[in-house]
Amino acid sequence: MNYRHLGKSGLKVSELSFGSWVTYHNQVDIENAKQLMAAAWDRGVNFFDNAEAYASGESEKIMGQALRELGWPREQYVLSTKIFWGGKTPNELGLSFKHIVEGVDRSLRNFGLDYVDLVFAHRPDPETPIEETVRAFNHVINQGKAFYWGTSEWPAEAILKAAKIAKKHHLIGPSMEQPEYNLLHRTRFEQEYDVLYRKLGLGTTTWSPLKSGMLTGKYRGGNFPEGSRASLPGYEWLKEMFSDPKRMQAVENLAQIADDLGVSLPQMSLAWVLKNPNVSTVITGASKLSQIEENFKALDVVPMLTDEVMQRIDTALADYPDDVKVN
Repeated sequence: MNYRHLGKSGLKVSELSFGSWVTYHNQVDIENAKQLMAAAWDRGVNFFDNAEAYASGESEKIMGQALRELGWPREQYVLSTKIFWGGKTPNELGLSFKHIVEGVDRSLRNFGLDYVDLVFAHRPDPETPIEETVRAFNHVINQGKAFYWGTSEWPAEAILKAAKIAKKHHLIGPSMEQPEYNLLHRTRFEQEYDVLYRKLGLGTTTWSPLKSGMLTGKYRGGNFPEGSRASLPGYEWLKEMFSDPKRMQAVENLAQIADDLGVSLPQMSLAWVLKNPNVSTVITGASKLSQIEENFKALDVVPMLTDEVMQRIDTALADYPDDVKVN
C-alpha cells in the first residue's frame, strides 16, 4: 500500500480506502463489518469513509462500534463523515451553521468518538450563503471536532468561492473534494476540477470507481443477476443505463483490454483511477471478503497501465454516450 498526501495538506491517506458497507436498505451486521474493516486494515488501509445520511446514522454507529471492538489506536486511522441529510425537519438538512455544528455533534455521538479527521459538505446548498458554511466548518475545526473540511460534488466555481471567502476572512478553506470518478465518468474530475488542483492544491477522495457495478462485469451481455443493485426496486434507471447498446459495447471493449492484460475488469478499472496523480485516495466498498481480495489486487495492476494501454482504454471509450470524453 502506498500513502498519498491529501492534496497540499500534511495528512497521508492510503491510496485505496474503505467506505461504509451499510446501504440504504439497512443491511447492518457488526461481525461482517469488523471482518471487512480488519481485512482492509491488514492490507494497509488507514482511511474509512462515512456520512450522517448513510442508513440514517446507523452506518456511523456500526462503524464506531467496530472501531472500538477492533481496538486500533486512534492516531493510526483517518475517519470521515459528511453533513447535509441529517433528518426530515427543516434544520436537519443543508449546510446552515446550525445543522453543520449539530450534525457533526450527532455524528460524533454515533461514532462514540471525540473527533473525525475529515468532514465534508455532502452536497452544495443553494439556500445557504457559502460564507455561513465556511464559518460553520471553521467553528467545528476550532472546537477540535474535525481537522480538515471539504466538499462533495460541488461545482468548481463554488469551491473557488469558498476558498476566496476563507482567505479574505483569514479562515481555513476546503482541503478536499469527494467526487465520483471512474472510467465512465471523467469530465468533472479531469476538466472542471483542473483549476482546483492548480490553484488550491485540493485533495480528492474519489467514490464509485466501478460505476455502480457497471465496471464489475456482472452486467455484461445485458444480464442482471437476481439481488444485484440493477435488479432492485428503485434502481430502474440503473438497469436502463446499463442496457444502452453503446454503453454495453464500451464495457465489452474495456473487458477485452483487461483480458489481454490477464487481470479482471474491476482490477483494471481501480488501477486506472489510481494512475491519476490528482487522486488522493480511491474509496472502495465491499459486502464480502472476496470483494476486498479482488479490489486490492488492483495495486499490482497499476504498473501494467503503460502509455500504450492507457491510449487503448481511451480509444475503447470513444463512442461512450456520457461525459467520458476528454480533450
